[in-house]
Amino acid sequence: MSDPHPTSRSRLIYPWYVVVVLMVAQVVSFIDRQVITLLVQPIRHDLQISDTEMSLLMGFAFALFYVTMGVPIARLADRYSRRKLISAGIFLWSIATAACGLAKSFGQLFVTRIAVGVGEASLTPAAYSMIADYFPKEKLGRAVGVYAIGVYLGAGLALVLGGAAIRAISRAGAIDLPIIGTVLPWQLTFMIVGAPGILLVLVMMLTVREPVRKNVIERADGGGVPIKEIIDFMWTNRGTFGSIFLGYAAGGMAFYGFLFWIPEFIRRTHAWDISDAGMLFGTQLAILGTTGTYVGGWLCDWMTARGYKDAALRALAIFFALAMPFMALTPLMPSMSLVIPMLCLAVFTLALQQALSPVAIQLITPNQMRAQVIAIFFVISVFCAISFGATSIALITDYVFQNENDLRYSLAIVSAITMSVAAISLALGIKPYAKSLERAESWNEETHSGPE
Repeated sequence: MSDPHPTSRSRLIYPWYVVVVLMVAQVVSFIDRQVITLLVQPIRHDLQISDTEMSLLMGFAFALFYVTMGVPIARLADRYSRRKLISAGIFLWSIATAACGLAKSFGQLFVTRIAVGVGEASLTPAAYSMIADYFPKEKLGRAVGVYAIGVYLGAGLALVLGGAAIRAISRAGAIDLPIIGTVLPWQLTFMIVGAPGILLVLVMMLTVREPVRKNVIERADGGGVPIKEIIDFMWTNRGTFGSIFLGYAAGGMAFYGFLFWIPEFIRRTHAWDISDAGMLFGTQLAILGTTGTYVGGWLCDWMTARGYKDAALRALAIFFALAMPFMALTPLMPSMSLVIPMLCLAVFTLALQQALSPVAIQLITPNQMRAQVIAIFFVISVFCAISFGATSIALITDYVFQNENDLRYSLAIVSAITMSVAAISLALGIKPYAKSLERAESWNEETHSGPE
């Protein structure tokens, strides 16, 4: 007998395939973004720049694209084909990553890193919107969790594969390419990691279908939602959005600070080769980060099934509080025999929260606003996290300690402060979030009611 329910396992096979493809896109995006963390030493040497300037290349330059294009791209995602938009984004960020290998100065590399920012600006808001249309709310946490696994899998593979590639490329030394001329090992690395994205564009265009939009509030003029209406919606739910935005801006600073500086911390403090440091941290991210992300999504669904309507935000506050001590103490461990297990715990506990902010936002936001609200979240929270996470650590190292070998203390200070702020902010948002959910339920009922 066929299963009449739309959420049956057979009906979810294709949606899960789409989630996997989007997760692979997230992996490729993070590889292209994150490989620069293994190139700190050669880039600093060849371009003659400081830790602070290097942090601007790793964080601020990449994040700058959100400010100029994140919301306009999301408005397109709320009205037009998300599949085509994501495909165009993958193509553009892959070309931009390869172009990083052509940079001959700080300014040129800064510009190409800005261009790489098109990746998440086009990918993540549209991907979250598609996933929400493919899955019922009781399965949304796990679906978004699988997609969010791409963050850790991509960051991990960037370090593992990047470490192996850098070791092999460095042995070969500089090479001469037709037309381009002499290419240094760090430049060739960028060119190589940018190539796989082109193949992914074909997979997206040939195998992924645009889902039917759910929970659409019809407008009389048939047009898109005006920005003013979106701002009014967010202002009505300001307690919820304020707690999430501040929580993720603060917690994200610790997250990206770890991603960008941990390999270099291991090299400077414990005298490891950067390739070995990248492979160690990358393996932890790929295994424990992906596991933690899925477990966090599963726990959110488990709490939801047991009547906690505010499960997404409640779990977020708990997970950030749980990760804080491990992140603050890891850089202070006196030996690698202690750093390694502490770093394992830090990665796993931090990953628990990875999928939950988009779940919390999607559940309270009308369909045709989702991509734009997620984009505003990225503009405010993720821009701050990426821009100031790496740079705050570098500034403390360069101007407070004035010793590059004291990077470990900068990591510990930033992690302790920002993770504490994140946990407190999210905990304070639980009560406003419950009210936002009530409003969402009311317009959702209106959407599904009407004349027969």
